[in-house]
Amino acid sequence: MNNYAHLILGGARSGKSSFAEACAKKMAMQHNLKLHYVATATAFDKEMQKRIAHHQQLRQQAHSVHWHEHECPTQLAALLPTFTAQDVVLIDCLTLWLNNIIFALGEQPDETLLKKQIEEFVFAVEQCPAQLLMVANEVGLGVIPMGEVSRLFVDHAGWLNQKLAKGVQQVTFIAAGLPLPLKGGEQ
Repeated sequence: MNNYAHLILGGARSGKSSFAEACAKKMAMQHNLKLHYVATATAFDKEMQKRIAHHQQLRQQAHSVHWHEHECPTQLAALLPTFTAQDVVLIDCLTLWLNNIIFALGEQPDETLLKKQIEEFVFAVEQCPAQLLMVANEVGLGVIPMGEVSRLFVDHAGWLNQKLAKGVQQVTFIAAGLPLPLKGGEQ
């Protein structure tokens, strides 16, 4: 990869987003870079609307920095080339992005198209000159899901995380709000 990229993994409510936001703000302030937040969530029900609003409110309360926000539920590979070396980009979260891709493919998702979208995204990450921080859930630690589409999701989430982890400079696993370095860098 030509840039600095950091993959931040963890379970639901592990503290991965807070950790990623703190890292992004620190990097932007230290190097005088423009700070971007790329949100992949879609507000498909009231509970998700509340989650999105909560995250937005937390970012707005951080008076020391200004986030340039981008809503991007599916087109990450097209968005990444728009950033420059003067940008710090936090993508939250890749797991929701993958879910959105699978949902868009319909009830019988074409696995070839899914793999193509993942490959295009990984290539865009490799080519992006910005400093990237990417948040993703580690979904493979629990029981194996019962439905075919659910298993497809878990399989591809794991493979996406592996592909990214192989190429990025830093990987951190978050559990109970505590960072555990898996690859590169100091915490």
